[in-house]
Amino acid sequence: MQTATFIPELQQQVRALLATLETELQPLPDEALQYKPAAGKWSALECLKHLNRYARYYHPTLAAALQQTEPATDAQVRFTWLGRKPCKLVRPENQKPQKTLVRMNPARSHLSRSVLAEFRQHQEQLLTLLTQAAGKDLNRKAIPVEFFRLLKMCTGETLLFVVAHARRHVQQAQCAAAQAPAVAALS
Repeated sequence: MQTATFIPELQQQVRALLATLETELQPLPDEALQYKPAAGKWSALECLKHLNRYARYYHPTLAAALQQTEPATDAQVRFTWLGRKPCKLVRPENQKPQKTLVRMNPARSHLSRSVLAEFRQHQEQLLTLLTQAAGKDLNRKAIPVEFFRLLKMCTGETLLFVVAHARRHVQQAQCAAAQAPAVAALS
């Protein structure tokens, strides 16, 4: 994929996430945000808390890598097997449930609306990182995988993973909140 189209596409997806947050999730009552559609399923707030935990690791790691990354000499963003696999698993289109690490699992957390504000901050930070990534070598293996830091993904792969992962769980949050009795009664 061409870098010139890759970064703007990711930026558009992050802006869409922010719009969804503002127009669909923030206006909901607390009960809808905390509603779990079934035992073992996450509430909307838990979905966003999960994303916040990942952002706390990947955003600073990406920022440090981008500071050390040279300007691009290749206009293509290339993907390794290691990078393609997690991106494929977290695509919003992939409806197959995935296991998460215990430390990244927000289930049984006591959450408040502050999760929404933190999520907004992380998405705004991600937009800044994407702006910094424009014109950089996104094929450099610089980002240690969160659960096994000896493995490294390329910067471009990691940016795609972070955005796809956010899209997947925001979609999950929307579905959970939509099933809340208070929201369903309004429909």
